[in-house]
Amino acid sequence: MPHSIYFAERMGHAEISPHGAFEAGSFQSFALTYTAGYFGIDDTGSLKIVHRFASDMGRPQFTDPEGWNYTTVEASNGAVLEVKYDGKMNIRPWDKTLFIRVVRGFLRENDRIIVRFGDTRQGSPGIRMQTFHEPTFEFRVLVDAWATYNYVELPVQPYISVVAGSPVLYKAILPTLRVHGEWFKLGFKGEDKWGNPSPLVNGTFSLTANLPVDGLPLTLTMQPGDYSKIIEGLRCTTTGDLLIDVRDASGKLICTSNPLRIAQSADLLPYWADLHGQSEETIGTNSARELIEFARDRAFLDAMSHQGNDFQITTPFWNELNQLSREFNTDGRFIMFPGYEWSGNTGLGGDRNVMFLNEGRQIHRSHHALIDDLSDVKTDANSADDLFKMLKDEDCIVFAHIGGRYADIKMAHDARIERSVEVHSDWGTFEWLVHDAFEQGYRVGILANSDGHKGRHGASHPGASLFGAYGGLSCILATGLSRHELADALRKRHHYATTGCRMLLDTRATFAADAELYAADPNLGPTTPSKVRSAMMGDILRSGEREITFHIDVHASAPIERIEIRNRLTTLETYHPFKEKSLGRRIRVIWEGSEYRGRGRQTVWDGGCTLTGNSFERVRTINFWNLDKQLEQSAPGELKWGGLTTGGFAGFDAWLSDAQSGTLKIDTALVKTEIKVADIGIDDRVFSNGGIKRQLRVFRMPDENSHTRVQIERRIALNKEGDNALYVCVTQEDGHLIWSSPIYIFH
Repeated sequence: MPHSIYFAERMGHAEISPHGAFEAGSFQSFALTYTAGYFGIDDTGSLKIVHRFASDMGRPQFTDPEGWNYTTVEASNGAVLEVKYDGKMNIRPWDKTLFIRVVRGFLRENDRIIVRFGDTRQGSPGIRMQTFHEPTFEFRVLVDAWATYNYVELPVQPYISVVAGSPVLYKAILPTLRVHGEWFKLGFKGEDKWGNPSPLVNGTFSLTANLPVDGLPLTLTMQPGDYSKIIEGLRCTTTGDLLIDVRDASGKLICTSNPLRIAQSADLLPYWADLHGQSEETIGTNSARELIEFARDRAFLDAMSHQGNDFQITTPFWNELNQLSREFNTDGRFIMFPGYEWSGNTGLGGDRNVMFLNEGRQIHRSHHALIDDLSDVKTDANSADDLFKMLKDEDCIVFAHIGGRYADIKMAHDARIERSVEVHSDWGTFEWLVHDAFEQGYRVGILANSDGHKGRHGASHPGASLFGAYGGLSCILATGLSRHELADALRKRHHYATTGCRMLLDTRATFAADAELYAADPNLGPTTPSKVRSAMMGDILRSGEREITFHIDVHASAPIERIEIRNRLTTLETYHPFKEKSLGRRIRVIWEGSEYRGRGRQTVWDGGCTLTGNSFERVRTINFWNLDKQLEQSAPGELKWGGLTTGGFAGFDAWLSDAQSGTLKIDTALVKTEIKVADIGIDDRVFSNGGIKRQLRVFRMPDENSHTRVQIERRIALNKEGDNALYVCVTQEDGHLIWSSPIYIFH
C-alpha cells in the first residue's frame, strides 16, 4: 500500500453519478461527490482524484466551458479551492491527477466537494471516455485531511465500466504456413473504431475460400456478447496460398483473411507472438488473467509473455504470474513464457525483457522503488551488466526494449543471452537500435511486440494517449509450438517482426559452393560449423564467395508499397512491385521520426497543405490511430491535419484531379516546402528536420496497387571486411512495416 491507511474509514466517502457502463471513446458527463469524514479537510488540505497512467480519458480543462473535457469543482460550504491537473502528480501507476486544495476555509464532516467531469451545463460535449475496455474504471480518491501531504486512500472507490462500441472493422485470422493435410483454425472478430473487440457483432456471415478447405462451414454466426469466434478442425489438402473471404448477410465483403501458405513440406512453421505486455498489477489495465485470455482468445496468438515492470512486481504477484504461466501454457496450442521487464534507469543500461523457460526462477529486479518488502533486495541487479551476470547460468531469453527508458546496448550487452532487439512497440519504431547493434558488431535478430498497457495483448491499438503506434508482433519460425522449440528459434534469430500485421516473409541466401553454417555465434567461442548451400534469416555463416544470391518471398496482408534490401547500414535497393509507367494521380505524403531517443520522443506534425492549380479528388489517411487527430478537407485544394509520430510514420494518400498540374505547398512547424506536382515521381522527395529520421517524404503511387505477392532474387556483392547483414524492410500500402532478421555472412 503506497499511501497511508491511517483512519481510512474516517476519511469520508465518494460516489460517482451516473454509474454504469459507457462506450469507449464516447463523450459523457459525471458528477463525483466527495463527502468529508469525521476529520473534514483542514485549511490547505487537499484531495487527489487519480487515474491510471494507461488511461487516455480526455485531459480535464477548466477554462473553456464549451470545449471538450470541461471540468468544474466546487465546495458545498463555499470554501475556495485551488484546482489543477497534472499527468505525473501521484505514485505510479495512478499517475494522472486532478489536484484540489482548500486554500481559504476548511471542510467539516459531511461537507462536500463536487467535481463535474465533462460539465455540459455551458455547452461542453462532455469528457471523452478512455478508448479501451475496462470493467472497473476507477476515479480513485485520496485525502489529505490534515494538510500534511500524506494521503489516505478511501476504502471504497467509485468506478464505472468502459465497454466496446459497435463494430466498424472485421478481422479473419489464419496461421501463416501449414503443411497440406495439417489441421489449423480460423479466428474471427469485429472491432470498434478504437480497436476493441466488440460484443455487439450480431448476424450470420458467409465464408468462402480460394482453395478447398475441409471442415470450413458455409456460414459463421455471432450473437450479442460474442467477442470472437474460433473455428477449429480445418485442413487443406491442396498446396497454394489460402485466403478466406467473409461477407455479411447482404453479400458485402467485410474482410479477407491474412494469407496462409499450404506447403508440400516445411522444416519450420511460423508462430505469432507478442512477447511483451502489462496488466493492472503493474502499469497496465485489466488483470493478468484477462490479458492472457485476450491474447489467446481475441488476438489469436500462439505465444506470449507478461512483462511487468520489475519494480512493481511484488513477490506474491511474481508467484501468481508463475502460476498463470503454468496454467495457460499448453504445448501445441498456446505458449506462455514466465518473465518480466527489467526496468533499469537509462544510465544503467535501460530496459530489457527477460523470459524464462521454467517457472519458479528468481526475479532479479532493477530496484525495489515501489516494493515495500525488502527481504530479497540482495537479489537485485541494479545495472544491465549485473543482470547479465546473474542470468549467465539461467535457461532464459533476453532482448533489448525501448519504452519510457531505452536499452543502451552500446553500454551493456551479452550476446550469449541477448540475441535480439525490439524495433517496434506501442511506443514507436526504433530501427536505430538495430543500427547500434551493427555498429558494435553484434549479431542480433529483430523482434516487435506491443508493450501494451491497455489490456489488448496481441492486438494493441494505441488509443489516444502518448503511445504513437499500433503494437507489433513477432513471427517465430520453429519446429513446433512449445517453449523449448520457440526458445531454440529465438536463440537462432529465426524470426521476423511486423508492426501488427500478419503476412508471410521468407528470406534466404544461396551459395555456389559450400558455406560454413554456425549453430552458435563463433564470436562467443569455438563452434563446429556444418556445410550448407542455403541459409535462412538469422543464420551466421562463413563464405569465401564474392557474391551470393539473396531470395525474397513475400505474401503481404495488403498491397506492397516497397521492399528495401539492406546490408547492415546500407540500403542496396528500394524495390517497387510496380513500374514507373504505372504511376497515376495518387501522391503519398508521409511524416515520420522522433525527437530523440528518450521519453520525450513525441514529434508533432500538426499542419496542412494547399494545392494550387489542381484539386484533391479524394484522400485516405495512413496510420492515423488517434481518432482525436484527424485529416480534414476544408476546400477542394486544402487539407488540414493533426499528427504525431514516435519513430514510425503517418500521412495520407491523395488522388488529384490532374496528374501533373499545380503546386503542392506543405506547412507544418517542422517542415515547410513547395513542390510542383509534375516533379513528384516514384522516388522520395525528402525534407529533413533533425531528430532521429525526423522528416517528411512525398512520392507518387499508382492509382490502384494490387501487388500483394513478390518473389525476387538479387545477386549481392559481399563486403570483404566485417559482417554482411542481409535483411529486408517491407512497407505495406496500409502503413505496416515488416523486418526480416539479418543473415550474417563473413569471410
